[in-house]
Amino acid sequence: MLGIVYKSTGSWYTVKANDGEFYECKIKGKFRIQGIKSTNPIAVGDKVNFEVEHIGDETMGIISEISDRKNYIVRKSVNLSKQTHIIASNLDQVFLMVTLNNPTTSTSFIDRFLVTSEAYQIPAVILFNKIDTYAEDELGEVKYMAAVYREVGYTCLGISAKTGKNVEEVKEMMKGKTSMFSGHSGVGKSTLINAIDKDLDLKTAAISLQHLQGQHTTTFAEMFDMDFGARIIDTPGIKGFGIVDMEKSEIGNYFPEFFKLKNQCKFNNCLHLDEPKCAVKEALDNDEVSWSRYRSYVQMVTGEEENYRTDIHSKK
Repeated sequence: MLGIVYKSTGSWYTVKANDGEFYECKIKGKFRIQGIKSTNPIAVGDKVNFEVEHIGDETMGIISEISDRKNYIVRKSVNLSKQTHIIASNLDQVFLMVTLNNPTTSTSFIDRFLVTSEAYQIPAVILFNKIDTYAEDELGEVKYMAAVYREVGYTCLGISAKTGKNVEEVKEMMKGKTSMFSGHSGVGKSTLINAIDKDLDLKTAAISLQHLQGQHTTTFAEMFDMDFGARIIDTPGIKGFGIVDMEKSEIGNYFPEFFKLKNQCKFNNCLHLDEPKCAVKEALDNDEVSWSRYRSYVQMVTGEEENYRTDIHSKK
């Protein structure tokens, strides 16, 4: 039978078959995908072949094959730095939910996520949530951040999952597509998904006042069918986002504003660091590209360890 993985708990997979029925499935024996050192061989969104087995009164599916992925979002595993974790696959778009504070989303975290979505050719939309809670100066900061990313070419939208502001616009963008929602714990992913479809009633949790970080309410990625012709993938809150399997020379290609300038650099293999006659550095000096974006780029290329909860936008 053919189906799509809707939920993965690490050992069990909930698969929706082509006939619309859901089956709890397992993998038989070792299952590794060639070329991918992943902690999870099968991810939400994967298209799989499986066989149904009847053991006593129980019905169980055995996954035997995974179809080629159109794309996937991958990050470094939390505990095993050399291995990767595939968050979800076969996506039409990703929504990155960002909050200025409560909890803080740093621009370096945003940029690492965007670089990964560019690398795997997945359109990304940035949702600035909780705009109903910000003071005037904070709203100005959000508008500045949104302007930086709009200038690069990203769609940005200020929303309030709590009050419903611009939630209909998000729904409109989702129609007919499979969308993944991501961001730190506490940015309001589950609240937004509940606002989009009240029947889902996903678990939400208040921000931990002690650390101003979210509490994990989503333990595993899970896909849901929406009644307006869309699929949504809710993911666990991500603390840090390590980029995976990228050569230093290619990282700049995933910053669209740097890629446009690349052929104006003196050297073909320019890393935009200390090389002479670098078009990116010249644009930086002329305030034509964002300093926060350039700082993120340098951190990725040099492998500088970085605190994801320290904000560095608008600082030269």
